[in-house]
Amino acid sequence: MNRIDSRTGDQLRPVSFDLGIAPYAGGSVLVTVGNTRVICGVTVEENVPRWMKEQGVTGGWLTAEYSMLPYSTQTRKPRDIAKGRIDGRSIEIQRLIGRSLRTVVDLEKLGPRTIWVDCDVLQADGGTRTAAITGASLALAIACRKLVREKKIDASPVRKLIAAISAGVLEGQVILDLNYEEDKLVAVDFNLVATEDGEFVEVQASGEEAIFGQSQLNEMLGLGRKGIAELIAAQRAVLARLMVSPPAS
Repeated sequence: MNRIDSRTGDQLRPVSFDLGIAPYAGGSVLVTVGNTRVICGVTVEENVPRWMKEQGVTGGWLTAEYSMLPYSTQTRKPRDIAKGRIDGRSIEIQRLIGRSLRTVVDLEKLGPRTIWVDCDVLQADGGTRTAAITGASLALAIACRKLVREKKIDASPVRKLIAAISAGVLEGQVILDLNYEEDKLVAVDFNLVATEDGEFVEVQASGEEAIFGQSQLNEMLGLGRKGIAELIAAQRAVLARLMVSPPAS
């Protein structure tokens, strides 16, 4: 099967990370995956939510927000504030981002602080949620390194890096990292979030127009883990460079 952008079935779109895109953030990354671009910014507040204080919960907290900028799609997307409510898709995705990151953060080690992770889609061409998680993982690691440099914490609370990727079944073939046109056409839609050592954080799979079997699920899992390993390697390369030259944010 010839893919729309001539990639092989197991090939990622080109991926890049631009750091320091938001200088006032503790860590910020513009992640580009093909034509999808997401700004991920991390802010650290020296307090915790009231519910933690009321319930006597120790440690810190991490939460996320996700939005698509009005000009991120081919037709203008109204801002949530203009509609007076956050749409259901945005709520679902920001909860996914938050709980995915919390699985790899030692909230006790963070101390009584709140980490805000803001993911804003600059340009959407499929895979915005997976790009947001991948970029946010890197931005979080950078922000926590900054906390260590500032001697606010002894060691980074980030236990592992995570990344996320999409896959699907198109014309009977399993493919990795769907762009928007492919996402519209697939019979099965699949998203995977996993850690750098291949452990699963979240698996989402649904038949859009068809059922799927164990063999296809296994193939999507295999391709997903391969793609995540490549994304983690790209994150690690960025962090290795920062050991020599610290980021601006």
